[in-house]
Amino acid sequence: MDILNNIPQNGFYVQYKHDPNGELYNHMYEVVGIGRNTEDKTYTVLYRPLYKNTWMKPADYQSRPFDMFIGTVEKDGKTVPRFSLITDPGLVLVLHKVRSDMYPL
Repeated sequence: MDILNNIPQNGFYVQYKHDPNGELYNHMYEVVGIGRNTEDKTYTVLYRPLYKNTWMKPADYQSRPFDMFIGTVEKDGKTVPRFSLITDPGLVLVLHKVRSDMYPL
């Protein structure tokens, strides 16, 4: 995979597991960048959830292998992206507020 042409932009993403009828903003995330493992030179995507959880503590960010983050999965018999960039301007505005409330500077 050519990483330079596939780097996910920083922003808000929804994971294929999102349930519109579930907990507010479930499986929605803010991608903050990519990282590289200094030992094996693999790339990872760094992101943080926009919903409350306790399993992540004390980490500030989650990390997923680059190829897995940009990859696809099977859902309901269809191949779908594991994560999709959220582009709806209204939802992006709301998620900026959610992020600021969850992760104050």
